[in-house]
Amino acid sequence: MSRQKTAVVGAALAIGALTLTACGGDATADNDKGGDAPKIAISAKDGSTGASINATGVKVSDGKLTKVKMTESASGKAVPGTITGDGAAWKPKEQLERGTKYRISASAKDEDGHKAAANSIFTTVSSANSFIGTYTPDDGKTVGVGMPVSFNFDKAITNKKDVQSHITVTSDSGQKVVGHWFGAQRLDFRPQEYWKAGSKVTMKIDLDGVEGANGVHGVQDKTVSFNVGRSQVSTVDANTQQMTVVRDGKTLRTVDVSTGSDQHPTYNGQMVISEKFVQTRMNGDTVGFGGEYDIADVPHAMRLSQSGTFIHGNYWSAPSTFGSQATSHGCVGMRDVKGAGGDTTGKWFFDNSLVGDVVVMKNSHDETIAPDNGLNGWNMAWSQWTAGSAV
Repeated sequence: MSRQKTAVVGAALAIGALTLTACGGDATADNDKGGDAPKIAISAKDGSTGASINATGVKVSDGKLTKVKMTESASGKAVPGTITGDGAAWKPKEQLERGTKYRISASAKDEDGHKAAANSIFTTVSSANSFIGTYTPDDGKTVGVGMPVSFNFDKAITNKKDVQSHITVTSDSGQKVVGHWFGAQRLDFRPQEYWKAGSKVTMKIDLDGVEGANGVHGVQDKTVSFNVGRSQVSTVDANTQQMTVVRDGKTLRTVDVSTGSDQHPTYNGQMVISEKFVQTRMNGDTVGFGGEYDIADVPHAMRLSQSGTFIHGNYWSAPSTFGSQATSHGCVGMRDVKGAGGDTTGKWFFDNSLVGDVVVMKNSHDETIAPDNGLNGWNMAWSQWTAGSAV
């Protein structure tokens, strides 16, 4: 409807589960006197604060672990974990909570019967002293060729070089991938041209312990990969009110649309589908068009900008509108029916689109969309994009 930010309930960008790694610091141990007793090391040092939520574990040398117990200090709730088959190490099954005090007690024994014990009480890094980055796309997804990798951090990042250098994005297509900062809390990655169809992209997030700002450290450590599907780029021409859908270099279909009116034109430029909704509400009150519209069940809606530009089905306009009149508040509309059923243009395009597909708008009487309004960094020249890298 409008290119202003709209109140649409969508799936949040997933943060993803964090993996376990190791960190330094020995806990206190009480070993048998005499002989070579087992030596137990608990990764979080006794009395420490700011311990990693990913890096808690127990290791032993010269013996085997016989028992490890970990609890939340306040509640006494047990933290499940597993001793390795050889008895040399233990780790929790899941990541720990931030800003929480824990207790670990461990015991071990060697082949000669010598015993050892160790304990550690520590507190994990607090939310105030740590940062996380929500990212898209999520692990295992298949996306269109225009999908960038986008991180949004929950704290302002001042050590941009350190943070960016600990996020590595690579493609098996061999394309060079470069990061670009939009302000202090958003970092996107993309190649110079769209991703190669059928390629696999991997991002290694190695932020655990990295200082993003003074006294604020990262907590994420994982590797994520996603697949790039077929290439689909759809071009909307405001002069003809038609959209040409091109897949893998061949025209799949040309459909009639209705773009933004003269009073509320649609942005020009390359826009990436970032979310899909079979039905959603669009309310003019949320985007600066108070009282002009409130449609509870807009069918087959796909977000093109964060400020509210969508390409969507339209059941309230006459069929003759599409292909001949520009009538919307900035969106691109296609013929559809109430309830999102039937065999309609809107449903066909929805069913044939992926998050990450590109919709290009041309010949509109508006400016080119800003690169950071949605996932639309393709509207920035490569030289400008690379200039925004911190590494």
